Amino acid sequence: MRLLLVEDERALAAALEDALREEGWVVDHTVDGRDGLRMALLGQYDVVVLDIMLPSMNGYDVLKHMRQRRVWTPVLMLTAKDGDYDQTDAFELGADDYVTKPFSTRVLLARVQALSRRGAPERPVALTVGCLSLDPTTRRVTREGKEIQLTAREYALLHHLMRKAGQVQSKSEILENVWDSDYPGADNVVEVYIGYLRRKIDAPFASKSLETVRGMGYRLNPIEVPAEG
Repeated sequence: MRLLLVEDERALAAALEDALREEGWVVDHTVDGRDGLRMALLGQYDVVVLDIMLPSMNGYDVLKHMRQRRVWTPVLMLTAKDGDYDQTDAFELGADDYVTKPFSTRVLLARVQALSRRGAPERPVALTVGCLSLDPTTRRVTREGKEIQLTAREYALLHHLMRKAGQVQSKSEILENVWDSDYPGADNVVEVYIGYLRRKIDAPFASKSLETVRGMGYRLNPIEVPAEG
């Protein structure tokens, strides 16, 4: 799951980024309104968290241009400002939610999670690949009816692979979608987490769903429930 955070208070932004990443979100951050608009128009985000008071272009104008360009990504407005616009105006411009500073981080995370579910009606609530199932509403993962416990990063990796089931995903594609686009580390972190995931979703079962495609990347294949008898 990918989120765009447009917030110029750097300390607040850093705290939010940490909290969101702990929940498995990939976060892109900018402090500038025009940059935020460009990223929102070009990127594929599940949610945008958008401050109102921003350099170069305020959040209301960013939102207005997004909706004019038919970008329907759910937007949560984040502000301490009481001024020209109020919450009603924000909703009329196309906002999906509105939080006033100071706020509870847990409440914000819950609202972001709710927006991510609401914002993708074309996707099934639960992802299913053969006998493997992932429910984003509860973050519950099962295979053949048996629940599998995953860390936040393992969950994000599996979520991406399930959304791209049957397609080969290169290390760079996985890094871009599961880690941050500017992740400074080596790409062997992907191999490490693929290994973690294999031990949980494949090793305890008779058949293997997660395939290494030599020289290309990784692919999650549908595995059906084995027939009884």
